[in-house]
Amino acid sequence: MKSTKLLYSLVFTFLSLSVFAQQAPPQGKGSKVELQGADALEGGVYNGQKIDKLLGNVVFRQKDGFLYADSVYQYQDDRNLLEAFGNVRITQADTLTITGSRATYDANKRIAQMSGNVVMQDPRMTLTTPSLNYSLDTRTATYTEGGTIVDAENRLESRLGAYDTKTKEATFQQDVKVFTADYNITAQTMRYNTLSKIVYFQGPTYIKGKQGDLYAEEGTYNSLTKISNFGRNAYILTPEYRLGGDKLYYDQNRGYGFAEKNVALRALKDDVTIRGQLGRYWRDRGVAKVYGSPVMETILDKDTLYMSADTLVSREAKKPGMASMLFAYPNVKIFKQDLQGKADSISYNRTDSVMHLNVKPVLWNEQSQLVSDTIRIHMKNKTIDRMYMFSNAFITSEDSLKNYNQVKGRDMTAYFINGDISRVNVNGNGESLYFALEGDSVLTGVNKAICSDMVLKFGENKLKMISFLIQPDASFIPPHELQEGDRRLEGFSWLAALRPTKQDVLAKRVAAPPAKPAKKAPPKKDPAKAKKTERKRN
Repeated sequence: MKSTKLLYSLVFTFLSLSVFAQQAPPQGKGSKVELQGADALEGGVYNGQKIDKLLGNVVFRQKDGFLYADSVYQYQDDRNLLEAFGNVRITQADTLTITGSRATYDANKRIAQMSGNVVMQDPRMTLTTPSLNYSLDTRTATYTEGGTIVDAENRLESRLGAYDTKTKEATFQQDVKVFTADYNITAQTMRYNTLSKIVYFQGPTYIKGKQGDLYAEEGTYNSLTKISNFGRNAYILTPEYRLGGDKLYYDQNRGYGFAEKNVALRALKDDVTIRGQLGRYWRDRGVAKVYGSPVMETILDKDTLYMSADTLVSREAKKPGMASMLFAYPNVKIFKQDLQGKADSISYNRTDSVMHLNVKPVLWNEQSQLVSDTIRIHMKNKTIDRMYMFSNAFITSEDSLKNYNQVKGRDMTAYFINGDISRVNVNGNGESLYFALEGDSVLTGVNKAICSDMVLKFGENKLKMISFLIQPDASFIPPHELQEGDRRLEGFSWLAALRPTKQDVLAKRVAAPPAKPAKKAPPKKDPAKAKKTERKRN
């Protein structure tokens, strides 16, 4: 028995050496593939061509690549073309392993076509796919029947894909999905580097996370640092806000993001949108700021209210009892079809629907102008319900003859119906000046009165009647006795030139360029020093 095994070994060794002698590739083709070992060798025909059947523990080598299989068919006409079956395994440079049920290996091109539960592994990742093409020259794998890459941090799936084992970069196409500890990402095109753990977006990409969602059409996401840099129609979506712009940066660990160019910030709870050129967002504080000629839009009285300022800030309620707020400052302008205004700053309590206008605000409603040191507006169902004017309150209304009906007092309270002024209560230090007209075209005189408290009633946004709650000190001045001083109450100022238009509010204010430093005048010469210098020269 021992002599029989020895004889078989010698015969197989002789056959193997014969195979080596025949394995030199044709002129101009790649380096030869070398048989390293097999349990048996048989002849046969496969696909109509003569082959050598290598059976049992077959090992081939070419340069730094090895092919292992249960059996391998080697074409006699082209010794560099192999068909491998059963427990197929390809390794390269001791760092890459590919396994599958079957493989075709073209040693001339150094390309392997693997199929049947293919698994590719390197120190950085594991790729599974039904079939795979791998180039040992470029060290790049491609798949077209769907594949999954898994590394220590992430899981990536796609219909089409490629992986470069040198750069450690994978490219994905069609039905791309990425699963990280914090986000689920879907896209049509994407790249991923298993070294840097950076995901590169190259088309519409949706990122869904526990603390908010993101969208972008180009950009990067670092799955280690949790930092995103997006471009083209990018936005952050949280339960409170939708912040977007042409460029978007978001640091998930810090909960901080900023957007640049064509920024749009939308407060989702009350449908308030702020547009500008730069936006910042702090997740934990629930605060978002917009700069660069920002403009706010919201629906009020079934119409759009526009508000502009140098800076607009939105703050969401993060604790029980805390109010959601909107702040605008400075240089605030307001426009609505039936209401315009200006102020130094505004604070709007969106929880209670109360707005404060600070530092001598001015409001215009149709033909009426309202001025005081501060104004507080209460809204109900997104409609103005009441308005409180504190300190130095002054209401002016222009009539058809360009006369100015005037009422002033310490404080005033205005009541509205369907967004129009219906009544104003004057509380303390009341004075009124009312021009009496006949047929809206003839002045018949002026009524002047001083009364601590009074009530003004409006109709069709015009002052119709004044009621005095305490006996007034009143007088009537006929037109022929009317002096210029009788036409104005102290503190009167008609501010129509400051009344904002829609274009004023929406216009982008461009900052003036910095002034160029003035050229320094040449130093004056000292006549005595000039004479000394002249004498030295001579």
